[in-house]
Amino acid sequence: MLTQQIFSNDSHQWFVFGRDPDKPSSIIDTNQYMVRTRHNALLMDPGGIELFSAMLANVVKQVPIQQITHLFASHQDPDIISSLGLWDRALDNATLHSPWLWEGFIRHFGMEKITYKAIPDEGSTLQLDGLQLEFVPAHYLHSSGNFHVYDPQAKILMSGDVGAALESPEAPLFIDDLNHTQKKMQLFHQRWMPSNRAKNEWIERVRKLEINTMCPQHGRIFKVTMFSVFWIGLKHWRWVQP
Repeated sequence: MLTQQIFSNDSHQWFVFGRDPDKPSSIIDTNQYMVRTRHNALLMDPGGIELFSAMLANVVKQVPIQQITHLFASHQDPDIISSLGLWDRALDNATLHSPWLWEGFIRHFGMEKITYKAIPDEGSTLQLDGLQLEFVPAHYLHSSGNFHVYDPQAKILMSGDVGAALESPEAPLFIDDLNHTQKKMQLFHQRWMPSNRAKNEWIERVRKLEINTMCPQHGRIFKVTMFSVFWIGLKHWRWVQP
């Protein structure tokens, strides 16, 4: 599994885990993210049960296991959070931040020691050693209860399925030519996020944020220039539903 640091300053670092060549070919490739501060770490969409052993092995190379005090699940899908039951055994003192709407469903993955902290529809924040992260509403993109994570210091938006494309594990980590993946991205968004109203509400909310990097759950990461091009395209893609 690939591990790469994508941001670092004196207060915290961002890591991405993914592109696992050993995963079964029938399982879609996913990106997992982590923010590490001095005393704490937040794992975001930590992955499916099939990836747990690879994720654990790679995560503990970057941070002691006892420092993983927070998890985040953007929504309820198994590809991002079905490993919860195994993280529940591995972590002694952790809190899962996830939409209030999906608590009764997410607990089916197994959850005895980890505390569930429900995110209200309007969003909330998380403080990690002085770093404030924002849980940004992204409802119906594609889940009816869905959130993204924004770091105003790093200017990074962890965007869940927005910006996602189904790529092979051999694909580059960063987008260098948007035209190469635009068709895959457009089909993914129109099929899985069919509401123009939800899309436009998200655009109005997120356009107020200063973003240098957008990190989707699938596919490649956007740096500032490619994000600007994607933003323009997204506004003009016509969804199936009004």
